[in-house]
Amino acid sequence: MSASSHGRVVAIINNSSHRHFQTRSHYGILFSYSLLINLVLTILFIGSTGVEARRRSSISSLITENLYNSIFLHKDDNACLARNFYTYNSFIQAASCFPKFGNTGDIATRRRKIAAFLAQISQETTGRWATAPDGPFAWGLCFKEEINPQSNYCDATNTRWPCFPGKSYHGRGPIQLSSWNYNYGQAGRAVGFDGLRNPEIVANNSLIAYKTAFWFWMTVQTPKPSCHGVMVGKYVPTEAYLAANRTA
Repeated sequence: MSASSHGRVVAIINNSSHRHFQTRSHYGILFSYSLLINLVLTILFIGSTGVEARRRSSISSLITENLYNSIFLHKDDNACLARNFYTYNSFIQAASCFPKFGNTGDIATRRRKIAAFLAQISQETTGRWATAPDGPFAWGLCFKEEINPQSNYCDATNTRWPCFPGKSYHGRGPIQLSSWNYNYGQAGRAVGFDGLRNPEIVANNSLIAYKTAFWFWMTVQTPKPSCHGVMVGKYVPTEAYLAANRTA
């Protein structure tokens, strides 16, 4: 999947409150993204209430480790290939590198933005199935890379971000950074790794994996707005998008 195709995430949301997206799940199940956002948002409000929580400003005050683990209840299940990979500490440390993430607006607005991000990474890495224990939405962060990728996603025409022999640029990490060399090249330059020569690190280093997810979420890639920009109300849809009923 190219970075631009992630625009379906939050960046382009149909006016219908229940527009369905096809999940990156390896089970190919249609998935209600809006329902997952609402579920995560409900958990956020339940788990982060009270005067003291409202006074604090850090992400960790809104997403405690217990809350994180309850949202991704089965991420460390033996059935999940990413078990023990997506740690809370990596999530918090990576978030701190993007100070605008979850820190714009009032408490309710911040929770909404964080819920959208958590819902998206859950969708991208879900191990869900129809009769899953604790429900289908409890299996986010189950995978750390795409299973059986269709190609190595090398765009040989892109000379700015050239492919390296033997490397595959398929989906990896909590937001499934993919597909194509130019996405890995840009993400690597932004967060501090060689995405072209060592794309595998996104599936081997939890902190870098989370940094790529936050980088994608926060970064404008014209003509696609950033998901963050949409969530804070900075996205202005084009006439073509309005005609297609695509709004934020």
